Amino acid sequence: MDDWLSADNMVAVLTALLGVGVSFGVVWYERRVPRRKRIGYRVQMDTPIGDDDPDGEGDGAPNVLLGVFHDLPDMNDATLVLLRIENDGGEAVVEHDYTNREPDPALTVVFTGRTVRGVAITQSNARHLRSRFGDVRHSGNQIHLPRVPLNRGQYFKLLVVLNRGHVGDPVRIDGDIVDGVIVPNTAVPVDSKSPRFSRSARLITVFLTVCVTVLAGIIIGGEDTPPPMGCATGTLTLIGSTAFAPVLDDLSTRYEKDCPDSSISVDAHGSNEGVRQAAEGPSATIAFSDGPKPAGYPKLTEHRVAISAFALVVNDRVKVTNLTVADIRRVYRGGLLNWKQLGGPDLPILLVSRNADSGTRDLFRRHLLAGVGEPAFTSRDCVHKNSPTDKVIRCELDSTDQVLATVARLPGAIGYSELRAATTTDGLHTLRINGRQPSVQAIGDSTYPFTEIEYAYTYGSPSPSSLAASFLNYTLRGAGQDIMQAHGQLPCYKPEGLRRCQT
Repeated sequence: MDDWLSADNMVAVLTALLGVGVSFGVVWYERRVPRRKRIGYRVQMDTPIGDDDPDGEGDGAPNVLLGVFHDLPDMNDATLVLLRIENDGGEAVVEHDYTNREPDPALTVVFTGRTVRGVAITQSNARHLRSRFGDVRHSGNQIHLPRVPLNRGQYFKLLVVLNRGHVGDPVRIDGDIVDGVIVPNTAVPVDSKSPRFSRSARLITVFLTVCVTVLAGIIIGGEDTPPPMGCATGTLTLIGSTAFAPVLDDLSTRYEKDCPDSSISVDAHGSNEGVRQAAEGPSATIAFSDGPKPAGYPKLTEHRVAISAFALVVNDRVKVTNLTVADIRRVYRGGLLNWKQLGGPDLPILLVSRNADSGTRDLFRRHLLAGVGEPAFTSRDCVHKNSPTDKVIRCELDSTDQVLATVARLPGAIGYSELRAATTTDGLHTLRINGRQPSVQAIGDSTYPFTEIEYAYTYGSPSPSSLAASFLNYTLRGAGQDIMQAHGQLPCYKPEGLRRCQT
């Protein structure tokens, strides 16, 4: 109990409580500011300006204001209204957001019980708005406003001369905007200035700063900070998929930074090779595979990690941008040998493939070739046939990076790769498949046919205290999810990925 009541713990608890209080305050303040499309309006002035002197002070101000609108007859009961119209929502309002059909006005200002005699645009905080109005139309008790685009915080003011009716008669704006509202605005002060902190808010801020500074001093001057909860020590090797290797590089670097007493290396040589190594017996390794492991490895425990998108890529000299699945099968079965047969240039089709250890190659076979394997290996340099009797030119390479570099170098070459690597390589472009563009968004809706679950395999279930278990938890449920998303993967333990990973 005494340890719990130590000075650093008390300061930490107090800081946390103040932080929670400030957070609630910020949330409360933020809730006052609309976050959707919203046009607000408010009457900033409503005063009589007839020939009579309603205030009895004889200052002549009404006659000066009346002169702005020339000499209008029958103005003994005239009133002057200053109306401010503003975008005080969270998004810009553009011309097509107004729902009324043209040439109908976008918005209609209605002055109940009064007649509009004149109107002018008197002020705006955006130079472009004045040119959008022209002559503002009015009739009877209404002013008809055009489709004025308003960015967040922009406003304009209408100075309106009316007669009949009385000061204070209702004013409203009719109209509608897509996904938004038009409402009387009383939440923001007139000509809203940036709100200042109150004296109490300043005191709380200073006090909170002092607490954080003291806590930082205790932490810096105290004992070494232990690693975060869940960290483990030791060494670990990540093996398997070369397509997933860039993700593993970032995951291992981030884990080592968060857990300094760990050492994680990446040694990717293909999904199938990784599975075979992991199945050899207990060791500090995790094998990552593009798709499920082959049958015959009963000792391996499966962990579903993420959904990856893959793409067909072609050299930029080939101007073809779309292939059907039927086209792809004809190409990889030797039925099409030149790009001109597919509407492209007169170039031989060069098949740049992965070796037999590749999980990407296997999922390409399963998803796009209907389970039929690719043609035999016929070329060592991806350009010349090993034998004059060979029908197609097909080479095999050891990694995703090698495939992409070769396709980018050789006119007429086609290959396959993990999506993010494909879209960041110069000299080649991805192909649409059946008209569907490969993209991160395509992973979630399952309409793009070249996607697969990324699996992790361990020999049995790792000990809960082991580095392997800690790293898997970090990857599947911790900060690793953000790293995978940054690489274009859809984590299985995110809500949008959970359903697809369970099928």
